[in-house]
Amino acid sequence: MKMLKTVIFLLVIFLIPVVNSSIQRRPGVNTFEQNKYIEIDETIKKGDTLFTIFKRYKLELKDLFDIRESSAGIHNLRELSPGRPYRLSIDMDNRINSFVYFFDDDAFLNVVRSKSGFKAEKIPMDYEVHINHIGGTIKDNLISSIGEDKENTLLALDIADIFSWDIDFSTDIRKGDAFKVVAEALYLNGEFKKYGNILAVEFINDGKRYSAYRFINNGKADYYDSKGRAVKKAFLKAPLSFKRISSYFAGKRLHPILKIHRPHHGVDYAAPSGTPVSATGDGIVTFAGYRGAYGKLVVIKHKNSYKTYYGHLSKIFKGIKKGVAIDQGSVIGCVGKTGLATGPHLHYEMRIAGRYVNPLDVKHPFKNAVTGQGLIEFAKIVDLMNKRFASIPVSNPVYAEETLKKERG
Repeated sequence: MKMLKTVIFLLVIFLIPVVNSSIQRRPGVNTFEQNKYIEIDETIKKGDTLFTIFKRYKLELKDLFDIRESSAGIHNLRELSPGRPYRLSIDMDNRINSFVYFFDDDAFLNVVRSKSGFKAEKIPMDYEVHINHIGGTIKDNLISSIGEDKENTLLALDIADIFSWDIDFSTDIRKGDAFKVVAEALYLNGEFKKYGNILAVEFINDGKRYSAYRFINNGKADYYDSKGRAVKKAFLKAPLSFKRISSYFAGKRLHPILKIHRPHHGVDYAAPSGTPVSATGDGIVTFAGYRGAYGKLVVIKHKNSYKTYYGHLSKIFKGIKKGVAIDQGSVIGCVGKTGLATGPHLHYEMRIAGRYVNPLDVKHPFKNAVTGQGLIEFAKIVDLMNKRFASIPVSNPVYAEETLKKERG
């Protein structure tokens, strides 16, 4: 009996390392459930397809086709993005038990083998939501002042989008401007992943205060100023990101090519050739083509007898033609110097009932507002967020979530 125990002990000592070493030869491999399955955690490499992954791990191609077919209504597995994580669970016979693919930051594809075949489902990421308080002053631009890593850059762009009807972040920003933000911060397994919704934001630009509060009005979330008026207006402040205004609206100016004095009925935005040009408001294209001194031109008709003109374009985007409906912010073409132009720039005009107006002076109407009983709830949101704004110092680039955690107990 003693001899038998000794033999068993020696077998255990020498055989277990052999089994483990055969499993651990695979990169990114973990074992679990008493070696019932092998788990492979990897990321998609450049040039990877589901076929190359299956070939790499010597998996059955039938499983590949079945997994692809079961997932077709959720995510096309012919499109794998480099850098995205995936997980394979394989049994000891090299058969797929499950396949998980994190195709974006909000959800993942989960495919599991069942008795009747593979079953696929889309599962939302189970983020823990914190609230962050962020504040600072502008030293150069908004992105560098908040932080130039990916998530802070996206936060800065979201702020710029919210205020794009009132502030042009390419030209209006001043050193010493200040910002305060209350935003959702999404964590996974205790690690910060990204920002969620901006709940409220305040920006002081050249001494003027702008604020926006996220509120669900008639079932739709949007941003409103402190009086409950939608931050979105009928027209954007500018149709592009530009370096400077090279020529203003004027009753008379010396034309740089013709060398004669005549009115300048628009605003010229100096920008590199190829800079995207966006429609400043919703409307219908009434002209898209070449027209004399304008060069390549797009004209859009809007509500209330407004029309906007976008001239000297180098390119008009495919699909932009007469009769097409355009949404505010849609890219319609690129900056150029076609027609009578000395260099690349956008000539932007606005007319109301056929009358030329200075786009920089027009007070554009609000799109909508909070009304009725909604104003009571909205006022509570404004009061709460203003208290949080008051607690955020702008001397530090980030004022983290600890204060709010204490408030929440």
